[in-house]
Amino acid sequence: MSPGCTYRSGECDENASWQCRDGGEDSSEDSTLDATASVPGASLRARVTTAAPPAVHCCCTTTITGTPMLVDQRRSRPGLHRVTVLGSFSVTAHGDPVPLEAEARRVVAYLAVHRRPQRRTALAADLWPGEPAAAAAALLDEALAGAAALLAEDASGAHGPVALDPTVEVDLDEAMTLVRALAVVPGHPDTVPADLPAATALLSADVLPAWADAWLAVERERFRQIRLNALEELSSALIAAGRFADAVTTARVAVRTAPSRETARRALIEAHLAQGEIAEAVAEYDEYQELLRSSVGGPASGFEAAFGLEGLLPPVPSWPVLRRRPAERVPVAAPGLRVARHPRRLVSGGTAPGAVR
Repeated sequence: MSPGCTYRSGECDENASWQCRDGGEDSSEDSTLDATASVPGASLRARVTTAAPPAVHCCCTTTITGTPMLVDQRRSRPGLHRVTVLGSFSVTAHGDPVPLEAEARRVVAYLAVHRRPQRRTALAADLWPGEPAAAAAALLDEALAGAAALLAEDASGAHGPVALDPTVEVDLDEAMTLVRALAVVPGHPDTVPADLPAATALLSADVLPAWADAWLAVERERFRQIRLNALEELSSALIAAGRFADAVTTARVAVRTAPSRETARRALIEAHLAQGEIAEAVAEYDEYQELLRSSVGGPASGFEAAFGLEGLLPPVPSWPVLRRRPAERVPVAAPGLRVARHPRRLVSGGTAPGAVR
């Protein structure tokens, strides 16, 4: 923005009026400059075309084109509160821990996993399934009062829906954003996040694994399957980007989470093959095969042997690179020995074939 101009309106409009405080030199040509307009709640980078003012006037009208920010974006308070539900539960405000009562922690965790507004009756029934409706409602009201700083303004009423404030950051939301970004073009190198360790950390933990609440079982397993698929896609994208060591590390996270998951093992084997470690790939195949045999098992003969695990997994891995036939032993005739054709063996004595001993 020019030092002599100030913004006249307080809103982010398409047409903005500016007031010049000091005049300039007379000129019959228009001047064009790049200006940065500092508007309350918004920041615009615009190209300003200003008509040169006459010598007797100091007012000018300019037009700024740009995309105005949304109202909720202008009013947002980023970083005020953060809720963590991946791995362990925590609530922080500007990096400092926020103490909450046990019931308030349960409510905040539920609302962090279910970001949509929740009806009070359904929320109380899920959090306190063994309590009567009236007692569960009383417990909910007490818990909401303890977590009022984290709740949306609509939750202040006695009968309205309950939800976390949109400005509250949740690590589960960040993980789901990463999952959606990886799914745009699966396996494409451009989908690899810039901060790979942070992205891998988001996809390495379950939702509150130490909690035994009944409502968490379904949500925990749902996110577990989602993050396993994302880890496999991230490993594939790293292979496409030529980052084979990172692809192996990412695939190992999926294997550690679900050792018997076939797609996770396949992702790890593909990463080893892309890296050129064929022996490591075969070792992973053998380990997975032995894991299935020990956990599922299989009969030695009969119908189940033909159509069970023994029929699905061959006794040796089908890796033609390492399948070597044993070298055929060729007998060597030494002095004083002759070769017997049927059977093939060395016989002592005799200097010529067919000689009588």
